Amino acid sequence: MPRTPDYFNGKTIVITGAASGIGRATALIFAREGANVVCADVNEDGVKDTAEKVNEIGSQSLALSIDVTSRAAVNNMIELTLNGFGRVDFLFNSAGAAIRRSKFLEIDDELIEKTFDLNFKGTFYAMQAVLPHMLKNKAGVIVNVASMAVKRGGPNTSVHYAAAKGAVNSMTLGVAREFAKDGIRCLSISPGPINTAFAKAAASSPELIKRFLEDIPMGRFGEPEEIGELVLFMCSDACKFMTADTVYVNGGGGWR
Repeated sequence: MPRTPDYFNGKTIVITGAASGIGRATALIFAREGANVVCADVNEDGVKDTAEKVNEIGSQSLALSIDVTSRAAVNNMIELTLNGFGRVDFLFNSAGAAIRRSKFLEIDDELIEKTFDLNFKGTFYAMQAVLPHMLKNKAGVIVNVASMAVKRGGPNTSVHYAAAKGAVNSMTLGVAREFAKDGIRCLSISPGPINTAFAKAAASSPELIKRFLEDIPMGRFGEPEEIGELVLFMCSDACKFMTADTVYVNGGGGWR
């Protein structure tokens, strides 16, 4: 939570992957705090539903059907945000997925390219699009979603995903250090298994779910809201000295 009452009131956050899961939960949390919320996602119906929920809470929203793998679309996302709200204070890059599970020797060119396009390039494009505006304001916070898979390497199921999220972590560190003197902070969050569409997809493999749960001392998956509240803290004035870090949110597991 912020140190200053009404800190988020009237400020603007752009959230990719806002149609569901962590992105949607974070949108509603920022709406609760009075922020303007730009909801972006390739899922047009889902992103409209999130924006409507933001409006119901009492905050202003903008629903954008955006494919983050397109640089032009991401540039347009930031331009539309500036046209609608005049500024961007926070960017939360939540869009991402493993696309599909695969053993390492079965990862083909199409899978590796799609995985990096969505998880790495989508984040890269959004950061490049918003940073010039943040530099003008000498302020801004960018939060990216990495993964505990970076620590595990994703053997047998998702080396491609772990590699892409590892690239996100490295980019977060570099951008944070390059722009720290300009009043811009950049952080990432590395979640363990969260109750999202991603976890539901993994549920098609009971053995995978069992393995995940056995590795979590808390004995449960995390909830999207638990990540959203962390994003709120990272963006707040209670967190001004924190940058270039990733925060592991995993119920105590995910290290083996």
